[in-house]
Amino acid sequence: MAVSSAKLRTLYIMKMLLEKTDEKYTMSSADINKVLREYGMSADRKTIYSDVETLREFGIDVLHTKGTNSGYYVGSRKFELPELKLLVDAVQASKFISKKKSEELIKKLESLAGEHDARQLQRNVFIYNRPKTGNETIYYNVDQIHTAILKNRQIQYRYAEWTVKKELKPKKNGAVYTVSPWSLTWDDANYYLIAYDADADCMKHYRVDKMQQTCVTDQERVGKEKFQNFDLAEFSKKTFSMYGGHDEEVTLECGNGIIGVILDRFGTETIVMPVGRERFRVRVPVVVSRQFFGWVTGIGANLHIAGPEHVRQEYKEYLQSIVGRY
Repeated sequence: MAVSSAKLRTLYIMKMLLEKTDEKYTMSSADINKVLREYGMSADRKTIYSDVETLREFGIDVLHTKGTNSGYYVGSRKFELPELKLLVDAVQASKFISKKKSEELIKKLESLAGEHDARQLQRNVFIYNRPKTGNETIYYNVDQIHTAILKNRQIQYRYAEWTVKKELKPKKNGAVYTVSPWSLTWDDANYYLIAYDADADCMKHYRVDKMQQTCVTDQERVGKEKFQNFDLAEFSKKTFSMYGGHDEEVTLECGNGIIGVILDRFGTETIVMPVGRERFRVRVPVVVSRQFFGWVTGIGANLHIAGPEHVRQEYKEYLQSIVGRY
């Protein structure tokens, strides 16, 4: 057999072991030779053993078991099955990934597992019923943003909003936004750009799926100092559904039964101050907005805003505006 054919044979053996084997499903030398014949080549047991040793030296975890299920199989992989399941569920749950692209990504994730484990990833679970974007331009936007960050350049785009006709229409009569992109973040199943707006002299966030005609400019990015002082984790904690508002340090008084809700929202480092035996208080930074008030209302009587007074007044006005509708 020619040298090139011998190398090709080793690659085919690697391919079949990665695709067809795991701890439960092994391939004997006879099984491997049978598949090799489909590729127009063959090998004896000694040759297969030698090729397997080459794969081991290359870093493939090829193991051999004896007994009734004697044969070769791939032990550990770059991604274990539970890890791939997590990634598949994340793709399915992501509103900013279209159904078509979700299916494409999941198919690629399946290729990282053996064909037997891949069947467990083919789960069209109920998450598919969640809203999925039909906007395929998000992948182009992400590519342009990453390119701009890599090249230290600003980007330009038009920002859109939904109309009652269910169409994305550019805001501000198609005004062009120019910002310095610094990061991308995922919040509430949506993808956001974190960027510095020089005109407003502050960091802002934008929904990536609502950006249109995105392009990289020749202008260098600005706002590095602002971004270095920008705590993305803290921003995510205090911002509800990424809606803007005004920053406040708010005191919340809560029933003991919702301590888990508070720690999930604001972090386990939050200082908890007992108030009697049944309640506690926390002082937390939030962006006061309708979304924050909606979150407070959703929890109900087990939580109320204890201060500051002007935020309490805003909340009263928010509730009165809703009650007035009824």
